[in-house]
Amino acid sequence: MDDANVKAATPIRLVFELSRAEHPRLFDDLIRFQKGTKRVNRLRVLAYDGLLAQCRWLQGVGSDPDAPRSGGVTQSDASIGLFQGAINE
Repeated sequence: MDDANVKAATPIRLVFELSRAEHPRLFDDLIRFQKGTKRVNRLRVLAYDGLLAQCRWLQGVGSDPDAPRSGGVTQSDASIGLFQGAINE
């Protein structure tokens, strides 16, 4: 990160609309909370967890926790096992 970006630590304010048609799962999760602090905090948690998942700080299903990590996310790592097919036992 640049020094210029570090010193610009002003809060970020977001205002957006989300319809169920755009992202049904996200909408259903957020609509459980009344408008206000609880809904904002839930969105904040989901965003942070998504950031961690993209940075591979969360372990995917079946991954080796002791395996060395690379700096970036590859195409095969992008889903972190979330969209794999069912396991046939």
